[in-house]
Amino acid sequence: MIIRKKAAPKLFAAAVLTATSIIANYSFAGAAREEGRLLTATEVLDDVQGMPDQRLPDTLLAHAYGIAVIPDVTKIAFFFGGRHGNGVLTVRDTLNSPWSNPVFIALTGGSWGLQAGAQSSDIILVFTTKGGIEGITGGKLTLGADASVAAGPVGRQGSAAIDVSLAEIYSYARTRGLFGGIAVDGSVIAIDKSANADLYGKKGVTATEIFSGQAPAAPETAQRFLARLSQVTHTSARLSPAPQAEVPAATARAPAAPAAPAAEAPRTYPLENQSPQ
Repeated sequence: MIIRKKAAPKLFAAAVLTATSIIANYSFAGAAREEGRLLTATEVLDDVQGMPDQRLPDTLLAHAYGIAVIPDVTKIAFFFGGRHGNGVLTVRDTLNSPWSNPVFIALTGGSWGLQAGAQSSDIILVFTTKGGIEGITGGKLTLGADASVAAGPVGRQGSAAIDVSLAEIYSYARTRGLFGGIAVDGSVIAIDKSANADLYGKKGVTATEIFSGQAPAAPETAQRFLARLSQVTHTSARLSPAPQAEVPAATARAPAAPAAPAAEAPRTYPLENQSPQ
């Protein structure tokens, strides 16, 4: 087929518009998917803390520097076993600080032995040391190798019996309505960069930017998750869960208001390799 020269620019423009529409729809779908994960993670916190005899011990939560909620972790096994799920991780600088903006993570693990079947679990990880958080060098952390991990106790008696110094991370799982400690040694936690880019609407956004509040604003679903987590851990909620990193030029020309004292100094977390690729 012969394409006339006059028609070529129109065809090119149409192709550009189509490609732009596809990219925009894909980004919107990605953001909606991540918001759904935040809603599900919030529901997991609600359900678990609504079980008095199986809830997370208050003593453990009071010593948590980071909490990861990973809903619907699927485990499939036939001699070789595999586990995978996507969730969110939030951290705090001190035990009295508000929780940071949520960062998306992926949990992947494997096992070997006589096994068969499939199941889905909601997994919660509680980080009791800063080392457990900062150990995700290069965006990955192997549980049991880079940080010690133990199946956590539950319920009222768990608060009295737990010794937070025994492990850097305590792991829990809810399967078929039952909630309790789970062994996740050998599993790998990795920063989900594409999911973070979708939710925060910024390509290449890093975990450090998100944790320190330097990423673009997150949707209301992230604020709802942080509010529920603050209730569970009995800490104050962040007044602005996801402040904008960039201020428009027009705002800069407005008269400056008296500066309010900063709630806390910006902090960094060496979770990712920031060096240029």
